[in-house]
Amino acid sequence: MKVVFPRQYVSGLISGAIQALAHQTKDPSLLRVVFDVDYKEGDKFGDYASNAAFGVAKIMEIPPLQAAEKLKAIIEAEIAENIERIEIAGGGFLNFFFRKDYFAKNLDLLSKLSPKNYADPERKKIIIEYSSPNVAKPMHIGHLRNTVLGNALANLYKFIGYKVVRWNHLGDWGTQFGKLIVAYKKWGHKEKVEKNPIEELLNLYVRFHKELEHNSNLEKEGQEEFKKLENGDKENKNLLAWFLKESLKEFNRLYKLLGIKKFDKEIGESYYSPLIPKLIEELDKNKLLEKSEGALIVRLDAFKLPPALIQKTDGSTLYMTREVASLKYRVKKLNPSKILYVVGNEQSLHFEQLFAIARLLGIKPDIGEHIKYELVLGPDGKKFSTREGNIITAQEIISQAIEESQKIVEEKRKDLSTKEKNEIAREIGINSLKYYMLKDGRMTPIVFNAQAMLSLNGNSAPYLNYAYARFSSILSKAGRIGKGDAYSLENQELNLIKKVLAFDDALIKSKQNSSLHSLADYLFELATQANRFYESTPILTDAMEKRKDSRLQLIKGICRIMEMGFEIMGIQTLPKI
Repeated sequence: MKVVFPRQYVSGLISGAIQALAHQTKDPSLLRVVFDVDYKEGDKFGDYASNAAFGVAKIMEIPPLQAAEKLKAIIEAEIAENIERIEIAGGGFLNFFFRKDYFAKNLDLLSKLSPKNYADPERKKIIIEYSSPNVAKPMHIGHLRNTVLGNALANLYKFIGYKVVRWNHLGDWGTQFGKLIVAYKKWGHKEKVEKNPIEELLNLYVRFHKELEHNSNLEKEGQEEFKKLENGDKENKNLLAWFLKESLKEFNRLYKLLGIKKFDKEIGESYYSPLIPKLIEELDKNKLLEKSEGALIVRLDAFKLPPALIQKTDGSTLYMTREVASLKYRVKKLNPSKILYVVGNEQSLHFEQLFAIARLLGIKPDIGEHIKYELVLGPDGKKFSTREGNIITAQEIISQAIEESQKIVEEKRKDLSTKEKNEIAREIGINSLKYYMLKDGRMTPIVFNAQAMLSLNGNSAPYLNYAYARFSSILSKAGRIGKGDAYSLENQELNLIKKVLAFDDALIKSKQNSSLHSLADYLFELATQANRFYESTPILTDAMEKRKDSRLQLIKGICRIMEMGFEIMGIQTLPKI
């Protein structure tokens, strides 16, 4: 037997009704109606509701209420076996009330749910670019939110059946690398860099600028070394490649610590430099280039955007130039249906210009989408910074999360060995940090609060981990679980089954919003509802064996959904904490 998901079932009924109405009226334009089907909590407005009548009303030029009545009549005439009744509310919304036995008969299938049950029919290829740290510099707090969000979005698209290409666009080009090359040649030591790459390379870069205060010639030396790099100087190219290789060691250490999935592509900006001459030639051939005070620009007046600078007066290129080359490269090599760029909100203008240039070059419309996000702020609500005014590093935040977790574990789990405490503290700390980065909408600034992040009482990873561990413990104690008698279940259990079957609602909203907060809200609500059920209902002690088995089947389904939700969010499942 296959699970019949309520959202899909209602969508099918409405689509069928719209097709029938199009046939009756001989108006095929009705087939273009786009509608939503939304899961509803409680019984007042039904189990699911749809706005389909408003789209139909617009095309037929009739009131929404009248359109809703037409759709309702068609669906009722077809005798929808799982629907108890349909009501019209809010001037045209269709509210669907399912029969009680619909939820009961799906009970035994809940624990068998898997990603294939949620496969998106499109199943296209999508590139998701995220993390994108700068070579020779430590990842900062912004990279942390970026990496966690991008990883979760990649997990989501893979879960629903897309072919996902995880792309790490590394910053390894620009005049700063000419300066770093100068610094390394003057003061660098290979052994020190290999031992602690990011810290040592950053120290060399900082030293360059300190020395610059007393030796202004260094600026010119840096420009010359970068010019040599642009011209293909072998020594400088080898140094840059080595800087990249050593930096990746540190980045990969952090990715492993955070449980970030391996990237399919890790390509630096420098890779696209050889493609620039051909790109400029193409822009010129299409009459898109214009000289402005010796520089080359692309005017974007048609898009109501300022001009994009493509080449400086000295002939050097810019980040935008390499971004266009990278976009063209990805489209040609991989032919994705979409490229999602997970990059901070402050880069909005850059991406508007990039996508505008792509349109001018004839690249498929809307190929790129900027998945912007807001800052992570300190506990005082201000931008994170150290006493010296430098940005806080990702490692510092990770360490703080683990240290705060360690205090709680030391207090509450005195029965464990030091090794066990350390392991649990690490897992809870990282889970908490990742969940905290995802539970709010991506355009909501995150105010970092270690206490809230690790709370056992609110919308947090520890709360979810504890709920999952509690339910897992029940199943472990139960042993073998029989089929049960689902039809003996009461409203509280049936509402929980309904909530479990609404998992796809959270997935759809997360995909639509390119944000995991809908999934986080869903998991928190599911855990809260399941905890109330656990605290008010006898499960293992139920005297009626069949009903006990039904309740245990429900707990198994809840655990299965939580496991899949955790997997998407990149959170480690902890059967015991």
